[in-house]
Amino acid sequence: MARAKNLFELECPCCQARLKIDPVTQAVISCQEPEKPRTVESLEAAVARLKGEAARREELFRRSLEAEKRHGEVLERKFEELLRQAKEKPDLPPPTRDIDLD
Repeated sequence: MARAKNLFELECPCCQARLKIDPVTQAVISCQEPEKPRTVESLEAAVARLKGEAARREELFRRSLEAEKRHGEVLERKFEELLRQAKEKPDLPPPTRDIDLD
């Protein structure tokens, strides 16, 4: 019991928990986590937020789907541009590929 009086308290800089440390053993004897504030005031607010999240996810999925559909067009246009450049300047050597460096 004499050791309990020698404990000192610290506040964790990361989580603001109160730590009681024994200087002799250099060990944390107890840890009191701070009380976290409630993130949702009412159940109705939580339900409304979840419904909003579903709409946000649906919008992100729709954007991703549109981008994926246009991806083929973008690649086709890049290919056409590179092909046009190759036809305009046929005397240029082809670019070196990574596999050519071995």
